[in-house]
Amino acid sequence: MAATPQNTERSTVAGGAKRSRSMPSRVVPPIELPASVDELARAAAAQLGWNGVVLPEITILGRKVCVVAKLRTDVHAERIAMGAGPVADRATVDTWTWPELAGTAPAPAAEIVGVLAVARHWRTAMASAVPFARYGEAAMVLPSPAILTEDYVGNCLPRARAYGLAVVTADPNAVVDLDLEGRTERVLLAEDPVSRLVNELVYDHLLRTAEAPASH
Repeated sequence: MAATPQNTERSTVAGGAKRSRSMPSRVVPPIELPASVDELARAAAAQLGWNGVVLPEITILGRKVCVVAKLRTDVHAERIAMGAGPVADRATVDTWTWPELAGTAPAPAAEIVGVLAVARHWRTAMASAVPFARYGEAAMVLPSPAILTEDYVGNCLPRARAYGLAVVTADPNAVVDLDLEGRTERVLLAEDPVSRLVNELVYDHLLRTAEAPASH
């Protein structure tokens, strides 16, 4: 018996859908980090010549970063004597830059050597690193396959140079190399409420991460 037009259409659509589902699709595996974030951060800090404690990854200003820092032991001792530990309350820290209160604000107890953003893609790393590049050294750490693209060459590198970011790559064996040096002659922002808050958070992170001397 001949099929009705309705049945023919339904059969064609069903057959087409079945054929489209059976067509293989090319799946590109995501680029993975060759080691843990903290391991890559330590290797990158050594490659960049940043001397200090490479702190475990932390979220600051909504960005996941690894900070390389040193404790200012003299300031730390003074703050202990004054009972002025790390302050994470943004509203309180904001008042420290007011002219009428600047003289009574505790001194920054952390020296931030640099900030590292470790990520699988340059856009993620750049979004994390740029806010800190306005105040000092900052770098991105990327798996080496991520830089072998036209997108990286045409879009990432010009932006990284503009912001003064360094780029460190890690090969599949977690061996790091410097792909782009950071630009040191860029204009940096002066101390402000944001930089003071970042310093307080890093100060707290230093004390939590390593045993800090009470005085020197």
